[in-house]
Amino acid sequence: MKLSEIKNELQKLNTIAFQLPNGDLVPSHFHVTEVGKVTKHFIDCGSTVRQEEVVNFQLWEANDYDHRLHPEKLVHIIELSEKVLGLPDAEIEVEYQMRDTIGKFSLDFDGTNFLLTSKQTDCLAKDNCGIPPEKLKAKIGEWKPKTATCCTPDSGCC
Repeated sequence: MKLSEIKNELQKLNTIAFQLPNGDLVPSHFHVTEVGKVTKHFIDCGSTVRQEEVVNFQLWEANDYDHRLHPEKLVHIIELSEKVLGLPDAEIEVEYQMRDTIGKFSLDFDGTNFLLTSKQTDCLAKDNCGIPPEKLKAKIGEWKPKTATCCTPDSGCC
């Protein structure tokens, strides 16, 4: 989800809820303690120099049960951050304290809750560093050859 998309969705809501990948909700008394721009400048294993930029939200909860962040307040925080930090309309990455470390999540929306979705590592240079492409996986009985009547050398069935 991009910054412009969360602002648009917040305008339609009365309350904000963030849902973890396991279905649990972040406690409603959370705070957004940081909004920032994170730039990652790196070289991948195929020697390609890359740069990525995301907008980062940090969610935090404390024993402050009397204050709840309202959608209009978060829009104000985002707009101030855009002005002061020059935030781009980039993808949002959310940090949230897990049991022993900070979890990093992508962000989506289901019409009610903002969904913290799992992020995965990946090799960005598979073609340059010798990793073979994944073979197409088909369940036994679901694969059908191009020609159903016979198997010839150019039919693709063997």
